[in-house]
Amino acid sequence: MKSVLDDELAYEVLSVVGEIPEGRVASYGQIAELIGRPRNARLVGKILSRAELYGQYPCHRVVSSQGRLAPSFADQRRLLEQEGVTFKSNGNVDMKHRI
Repeated sequence: MKSVLDDELAYEVLSVVGEIPEGRVASYGQIAELIGRPRNARLVGKILSRAELYGQYPCHRVVSSQGRLAPSFADQRRLLEQEGVTFKSNGNVDMKHRI
């Protein structure tokens, strides 16, 4: 049986992440839709949590559909702010920066 988290799927997700322009964000769900798996936003998150195994990708540009940051990614906000992404008063990304 083929593993759900195989390398081919990981590279498919990461290739989409690599296309997110500086200063923009995408949601886990958007990425899942773009790879033809619209119900697999959590799977995208799982792959991104292991992205360092595959190289350098701008995973900091991926947030929840509400603009929430990844809880285990301490530098995510700083990296996004450096790219000009703004945040709402509640700490979420202003989703006007969505691709």
